[in-house]
Amino acid sequence: MRGLTVRWSLVDAPDGVEEALASYVAETSHARFTGMAGLAFKTWRMRRGEWFEGSYVFGSDEARAEFQRAFVETAAEAPGSQIIGSPPVLVEECDVVAIAEGWDGFSASSRA
Repeated sequence: MRGLTVRWSLVDAPDGVEEALASYVAETSHARFTGMAGLAFKTWRMRRGEWFEGSYVFGSDEARAEFQRAFVETAAEAPGSQIIGSPPVLVEECDVVAIAEGWDGFSASSRA
């Protein structure tokens, strides 16, 4: 499995950006990625006042490469960049060695 991390800094982001990002994920982004061809799953992670990121796992090198190419070309205009006010500080490939589902299972909700 092929991973990709896209991270934005929230250090200089405007007040209320965390709530705006959470709303964007719940109202728009979650639906966009649900059922996306080539994508195994995506998680959205955030540390208030520090960073916001999308963590992607793709089923093939080709799927990751195509998504990464298209994203990098328009990163400054991406919805996350527009909400935060700056482009990502990191776009990094990785290999996903394994995924384990715990006893409590997996919830694919757009809001925790």
